[in-house]
Amino acid sequence: MPFKLSEEQLAHTEAELGTKLPHEYREAMKLDNGGEASTEEDDWEFYPIKDASDRKRLSRTCNHIINETEACKDIGNFPNEALAIANNGLGDQMVFIRESGQFKNTVYLWLHETGELQELATTFNAIEKL
Repeated sequence: MPFKLSEEQLAHTEAELGTKLPHEYREAMKLDNGGEASTEEDDWEFYPIKDASDRKRLSRTCNHIINETEACKDIGNFPNEALAIANNGLGDQMVFIRESGQFKNTVYLWLHETGELQELATTFNAIEKL
């Protein structure tokens, strides 16, 4: 269930990542931490950003973007500089890619079977969030 995210909790995650998240994405997550989206090919469920402000929110965000990214790395062909932000329920991930220490605004599709990256949208706001 999506809910609002404080700037403080968002800053904790960015500190752990060592860089800021793309502006459009961070603003969307502050309003609705998690949620769903639809593209032409798939329906997506966004991973929340960790919220440790109370026990209930911590429990609801245990599948946060950092944990899910680490789980994807165990699959084998997940890009080192990728951050998983959503899944389609079939193993594929919606990701941001870090270049020169910062996450690009472009949203990519990572295909878990081949390891291929495909551009999904030039910005986060181009994804139709439900």
